[in-house]
Amino acid sequence: MNYPVQGVSAIISIDRNREVPLHRQVYDGYRNAILGGKLRPGQIVPSSREFAADHGMSRFPVLHAYAQLLSEGYFESRAGSGTFIASSLPEPLMRARAGSQPTRRTIGGPRAISHRSALFPPVNLNRARPIWGAFGVHQPAFDQFPFRIWSTLVNRHSQNPSARVIHNVDPLGSRRFREAICQYLRSSRAVRCDPEQIMIVSGSQQALDITARVLLDPGDSVWVEEPGYRLGLSVFAAAGCRLVPVPVDHDGMNIATGMALKEDAKAAVVTPSHQYPMGWTMSAARRMQLLNWAQTSGSWIIEDDYDSEFRYESRPISSLQGMDANSRVIYMGTFSKVLFPSVRVGYLVIPADLVERFAAARFAMDIFPPYLYQEVLADFMTEGHFGAHVRKMRQIYGERQEALVDCIKCEFDTELKIHGSNAGMHVTVTLLEGCTDQEISALARKDGLSLFTLSQYCFTQPEMQGFVLGFGSTIPRDIREGVLKLRAAMDAARREK
Repeated sequence: MNYPVQGVSAIISIDRNREVPLHRQVYDGYRNAILGGKLRPGQIVPSSREFAADHGMSRFPVLHAYAQLLSEGYFESRAGSGTFIASSLPEPLMRARAGSQPTRRTIGGPRAISHRSALFPPVNLNRARPIWGAFGVHQPAFDQFPFRIWSTLVNRHSQNPSARVIHNVDPLGSRRFREAICQYLRSSRAVRCDPEQIMIVSGSQQALDITARVLLDPGDSVWVEEPGYRLGLSVFAAAGCRLVPVPVDHDGMNIATGMALKEDAKAAVVTPSHQYPMGWTMSAARRMQLLNWAQTSGSWIIEDDYDSEFRYESRPISSLQGMDANSRVIYMGTFSKVLFPSVRVGYLVIPADLVERFAAARFAMDIFPPYLYQEVLADFMTEGHFGAHVRKMRQIYGERQEALVDCIKCEFDTELKIHGSNAGMHVTVTLLEGCTDQEISALARKDGLSLFTLSQYCFTQPEMQGFVLGFGSTIPRDIREGVLKLRAAMDAARREK
């Protein structure tokens, strides 16, 4: 296929009614024709003057497009001969469909990927989007956040950034922010730390990823809570670790069972302050057993201080890390629930002798964390806004939690058992008999109610049946409406049995 110059010009379509500029239409037309195999390497193309005349347009857009195609290597210019499709372009390139997205059928050749990539659990991109309405989990009350104060602080640091912040490349993060976190953790969570032990991360997933890179090797066994938070544990599965589900009860992870299952596990991942999803608190006895096991076996404890800020029947529970006399605990927390998830800021408290190892892993991963929100949050905390917001939200969430529990007791009596109602931003209920949570959830979805099933958090059979009911972003009126929809879905499921 070797078109004459006039034929080449005819291949390129120009439409003056399109919003795309003329020079871009010329450029796209040639590029797509080359990639689609309609124009071949070494083929002559019309001069800019000829092309402009053929299409009844000014020469300037053509010159602009030709210059871009020359600079990108699609065209080549030969002195005294004219302009040609670059002879250096490989033939296989010409077989690709111009402007089309590759599909399973159009992609050819070997496409090897790592075995490790297959260890990541598949992600349903549609389900990854937040679920709004009653019972949405992990959703704070966005309308109660002091965005006016937040905006003022963001503007302060955006308009007048300091050179120290702009040029800082510390893999641990902003010193000011780490000092503010250190003071907060010491006073409210009884964490024993210095600013030099704190690393700022983008959230709990990155915290777990860095920790796994430093502490674990493929094949290592890791205790995980059963039921437990699957998304976080996918990090360890992808690291090639063997997950050992250890059952939890009202006292937290059962350490004796964990030792019977795999005494020499390399690490244990726990949420002692507010276990997810059941909401239970690890007892002092279990905490001491866990610390003793870690010290005796030379293992590590990864403490996720989930939902620790919001407790309604007592003061916040002190951290497990604060009880650790042997530096066996890696402590992690985030600001996603206290502020909003998209802030993507969390922290690790690292044993002093491991800080350099963690910093090296972080530097290899993404060098250092973004600084703008760190500086904003440092002011947000030191100026008292953070503490005031937590106190305000503790009262609001306490009222919503009470409203939800009262509605459940009123509508379900003994059909549902309530767990973990003394803290956090969700209540878990278990089904005592009847249909499965998946069956009820499917029927509730038809009525516009999205439910987080408890069975999805179980690793082994038999699965626990129930629901994780978030209330953080739901006002009492909507809470009651959601409970009534749950009642209707359960009744409908029974009728279908």
